[in-house]
Amino acid sequence: MELHVVETAARYAVIEIVAGGYFHTEKTYDIVLNGIPYGKTNKVITTVRGLLPNTVYECSFYNGEEQGTASFSTKQESATLNVLEFGAKGDGKQDDTLFLQTAILACPPSGRVLVPEGTYRVTSVFLKSHICLELEKGAVLSAFTERERFPVLPGSVSADNEAGELLYGTWEGERDACFTGILNGIDVEDVTVTGEGIIDGNATWENWWKESKIKRIAWRPRLVYLCRCKNITVEGITVQNSPSWTVHPYFSECLKFYNMKIMNPSYSPNTDGLNPESCNDVEIAGVYFSVGDDCIAVKSGKLAMGEKYKKPSEKIRVRHCHMQDGHGAVTIGSECAGGVKNLHVQDCVFQNTDRGLRIKTRRGRGKQAVVDNVCFERIKMDGVLTPVVINAFYFCDADGHSDYVQTKTALPVDSRTPRLGRFVFRDIKATDCHIAAAYLYGLPEQKIESIRFERFEVSFAEEAKAGVPAMHDGCPEFVRAGIIAREVEEFIEVDTKINN
Repeated sequence: MELHVVETAARYAVIEIVAGGYFHTEKTYDIVLNGIPYGKTNKVITTVRGLLPNTVYECSFYNGEEQGTASFSTKQESATLNVLEFGAKGDGKQDDTLFLQTAILACPPSGRVLVPEGTYRVTSVFLKSHICLELEKGAVLSAFTERERFPVLPGSVSADNEAGELLYGTWEGERDACFTGILNGIDVEDVTVTGEGIIDGNATWENWWKESKIKRIAWRPRLVYLCRCKNITVEGITVQNSPSWTVHPYFSECLKFYNMKIMNPSYSPNTDGLNPESCNDVEIAGVYFSVGDDCIAVKSGKLAMGEKYKKPSEKIRVRHCHMQDGHGAVTIGSECAGGVKNLHVQDCVFQNTDRGLRIKTRRGRGKQAVVDNVCFERIKMDGVLTPVVINAFYFCDADGHSDYVQTKTALPVDSRTPRLGRFVFRDIKATDCHIAAAYLYGLPEQKIESIRFERFEVSFAEEAKAGVPAMHDGCPEFVRAGIIAREVEEFIEVDTKINN
């Protein structure tokens, strides 16, 4: 058995069992750390925590039949600042925002801000560079929900740079005023947020989710918002009950998300799990999702943003994650005017999502909206209504049902026309499906370049439900349908099984 050290910090390490399965392992493993029993795991991606800084460790996983060992050294740590010593109470009553913020601002480079067990009422907390924020087990950052308490991020401000502006607030792919998130990083780098604690947005239909499509003062906040950040790791924490998108990195790079839980009620509006927007080099591993919209949605803005910044989301790697409930497990778009390139999703489990692997775009996204070099492989699905959907007629925005967006007649290719490139779906097994195995519909004037299915197996539920697989005008209702493909230049099937 081979172990791979994914990430080391001052007080934890993330370990991966290579070829150990999907999200969970088939067997439970005992963990031994420097010869001392540590605990057990049944996850492919596991964190060992409670370590000492600047220390060498040997970590072994075994189950009586096989054993794997890996060695690593933890990083240095300059100091620990306990927020209780800065005036925070964690009693669930006092507003602890200022006290947490003071500890963060006072923390020296390579230092740790420690949030012990307790309930800390907060509005918005801001990170700074070169620190670690650790939420201990039992620590909860519990957000207030009154709009008047939250600062507002304007969509942009004037700046003396090439763009002539600095971006701050954003809403569904456009510059726009939004409330600050519960945890924010703006222009920060080299930051770790870790621990077994919880960030709770406390959103309900009585506050943030009420009239969710109406802008009141500003648009709803994210739970974790990262704007123009670099070298950020979020590990271990649970984030839940988000006012809108849960974790939203924006124009950021070198991001890592490990062993998190991202949880919102299935009925909550627009509570996507993790939405990298115009981001580069993002790794998502060992994360559990159960949300009210798409679990992961890779985005890059609407037409104006794509034309001006030409900033795609690229080099996105998703592995060993479990997506349960939600509209789509892994989605591209529909706000992808800057393009999405080099997305690789592997060794994941999708359970009871409406769609599994979902690409959505439309006329009007623009010539920069190129989605290319996308690979999904070794995926297990159960209870997914339609495992694969590629839809170039997604009816979003005010003009979503217009003739321009929805006509199936070829239109001239111009500056508003998006392009769908190469897609590979390999070693995918889907059981208890309902509507269709796959639904693929490109633009007649700019067909999907290439779709390849290799070892793609689908079986349907005994009492499969009829339904519409994709959100576009004129999409027919199906039940137990195979692969429906329209407007594709090259379509290749290798060892595909559709069991009705």
